[in-house]
Amino acid sequence: MSDAIKHECGISLIRLLKPLEYYQKKYGTAFYGVNKMYLMMEKQHNRGQDGAGFASIKLDMDPGERYMSRVRSIDQQPIQDIFAQINERINNSFKEHPEYINDVTKQKKHIPYIGELLLGHVRYGTFGKNSIESVHPFLRQNNWMHRSLIVAGNFNMTNVNELFDNLVQIGQHPKEKADTVTVMEKIGHFLDDAVAKLYKEIKKEGFNKREASPIIAERLNVAKILRRAAKNFDGGYAMAGLLGHGDSFVLRDPGGIRPTYYYQDDEIAVVASERPAIQTVFNVRFEDVKELDPGHAIIIKKNGQVKIKKILEPTERKACSFERIYFSRGSDKEIYQERKMLGKLLFPLILKSINEDIKNTVFSYIPNTAETSFFGMVIAAQDYMNKKKEEQILSIGRKITREELHDILEVRPRIEKVAIKDAKLRTFITQDSSRDDLVAHVYDISYGSVKENDNLVIIDDSIVRGTTLQKSILRILDRLLPKKIIVVSSAPQIRYPDCYGIDMAKLEDFIAFKAALALHEERNTMHLVEEIYKKCLTQVNTHDSEVVNYVKEFYSPFTADEISDKIGQLLSPPDIKAEVQVIYQNIENLHVACPKNLGDWYFTGNYPTPGGNRVVNKAFINFFEGKNERAY
Repeated sequence: MSDAIKHECGISLIRLLKPLEYYQKKYGTAFYGVNKMYLMMEKQHNRGQDGAGFASIKLDMDPGERYMSRVRSIDQQPIQDIFAQINERINNSFKEHPEYINDVTKQKKHIPYIGELLLGHVRYGTFGKNSIESVHPFLRQNNWMHRSLIVAGNFNMTNVNELFDNLVQIGQHPKEKADTVTVMEKIGHFLDDAVAKLYKEIKKEGFNKREASPIIAERLNVAKILRRAAKNFDGGYAMAGLLGHGDSFVLRDPGGIRPTYYYQDDEIAVVASERPAIQTVFNVRFEDVKELDPGHAIIIKKNGQVKIKKILEPTERKACSFERIYFSRGSDKEIYQERKMLGKLLFPLILKSINEDIKNTVFSYIPNTAETSFFGMVIAAQDYMNKKKEEQILSIGRKITREELHDILEVRPRIEKVAIKDAKLRTFITQDSSRDDLVAHVYDISYGSVKENDNLVIIDDSIVRGTTLQKSILRILDRLLPKKIIVVSSAPQIRYPDCYGIDMAKLEDFIAFKAALALHEERNTMHLVEEIYKKCLTQVNTHDSEVVNYVKEFYSPFTADEISDKIGQLLSPPDIKAEVQVIYQNIENLHVACPKNLGDWYFTGNYPTPGGNRVVNKAFINFFEGKNERAY
């Protein structure tokens, strides 16, 4: 993606199912879990570079002994910073107390961060300032272990105001109206309630307060707490929690919007946002890592029992297709094949654009994350060429000479690495005129890779805002003097805001929206834009279940090709010599390539929850009224 956008976070939960002495004996260290968590977080680093956090819980600690630890960072390299802090604490403890080195019992008792239950989080700040207070995990402490709660997640809620009001109605006074805080306090409220009720029951059975504690841990029904807490959640989420006494859970939204995978054997149970992270870190097979079903939670009790429980009734599966196109690591077996298919399905449109002149066309990609879809496009080009060669050979009608055969076989798709990003360059100057000049040099080109008057096909993951294309990429590609530059997006046109984790909040940021608006202006249909605004206003106080996405009417007068052509015009710098054409994936081919992940609301406006429709209408109201603010 030439225009990087911020997106959803990543979670990792590890539960060691054996005593720490087991890992010391087998793997040479009682810090096995901490080491694995470092790897899990680094393998999901692609999901967040704004901040990172780590928390751990030690099981069966005596009163007065520290059993919960947390460390967070917004350092430039937050994961490394966290584990540097952890290592420093460990090493200092060993220096001061050499007797701890071979004594796991003393390590657990005296050294922080070592524990059987660990939670890691990598963050992209989708809302609010990137301060340490915004970094997960969040902590809700209580003198009762059962009521202490640590929460981290990959989520955005569309109905934060409603959830906040719910908390106020039950007597709470939340410190802020952020979805992370409201979610944690909602779960915390029902956790408190469940513990209080259990204590009353156990007290009637004749147990005193101290005797009641382990019985509460055994009887606590985490699934019931989650059902009560999540009843009114509207959003996409993979939500992880640790309870102070040792229970833990990860809950996935009913539409399966945000990804969640898990693996279990007799040594560990692990949950993460990405399957390859689990595969790589624990060296397990693809088929051994399971996907958590939508609306379900994986619950790990203090005694090590692992269960999958249905918490909310699953709705139509709308797993995020952007995961497959861009966000998740391409090392996942299914995602790798899907990205290749996205590129392959684009080839017929490319062939039409170049008038089937493959001989005078160069194929390449920008940025590196588009490489896999580029492979698919190249395979399609090779298949096409092989078919043409076969037809040419068979049409000769006589014995072909070696020279003729050589000439036919010599024609193949021309593949080049045309542009290279200069990773060292930082656009640190804020003044627009100076900054634009720096942006124009973010990429270097391979001079001589394209002949004058060639067609140049460049594939990208998706074209969201088009800023980098306009200010940098198209200008530098034009220096190669191609006849035509065809920019191909493996994703369809992004037309609508996302409100479930990805930082795509404002309509006017999208180049597809700008193109449609330009078409309205050209065709004197701006009165329709005002009518849509008025319709959106009527939805402000409508119940969520009745809210309609009226912004679809903004795009409906135009075909996808008309909008793509206008995008090409808008992105073409006035001094560029080459003709520029922009080609987008269509929705039908997206679903062919990613058949299990049909969440496409940012392309189609078909939101999987009622809150999405409310958000898109509010985004249009903000645009029309000139308010530069988020819609959720």
